[in-house]
Amino acid sequence: QVQLVESGGGLVQPGGSLRLSCAASRRFSSEVIAWFRQAPGEERTFVAGIRWSADSAWYGDLAKGRFTIARDIAKNTVYLHMYNLQPEDTAVYYCATTTGDIVYTPGKQYDTWGQGTQVTVSS
Repeated sequence: QVQLVESGGGLVQPGGSLRLSCAASRRFSSEVIAWFRQAPGEERTFVAGIRWSADSAWYGDLAKGRFTIARDIAKNTVYLHMYNLQPEDTAVYYCATTTGDIVYTPGKQYDTWGQGTQVTVSS
C-alpha cells in the first residue's frame, strides 16, 4: 500500500502563499490524489483533486481561484499551491488517494491518507 507524506505547512500572514507537497512512497499510475482540510470542530472538507494519469484537476468551491493542484511525475508528488491565504484557511491539510479516475469529494471514498500538515494563517 502506498504511503503519503505531506509537508510545506506553516505559519503565514493573511494574503500570503504556501505550497504543500504530498509525496508518495511509490510511483502513482491510475490513482486520484486529493487534498482535504479539517479545522478544529469542523468536518473534513474537499479542497482539490487530480487524476494522475490524465493530469486533470477538480476544485472545491473554497479553492477556486486561489488554489492550484499540480503533479510532478518524476517526483511522485502532488502539490497544492495556495495563494491569498486568509485566517479561515487555517486547518490541517491532508492528502489522500484512491484508485480509479473519479475525483470524489467525500473523504470516505479515499483509502490512503497522509498524516497531515498544519497551515496557520494569522497576523
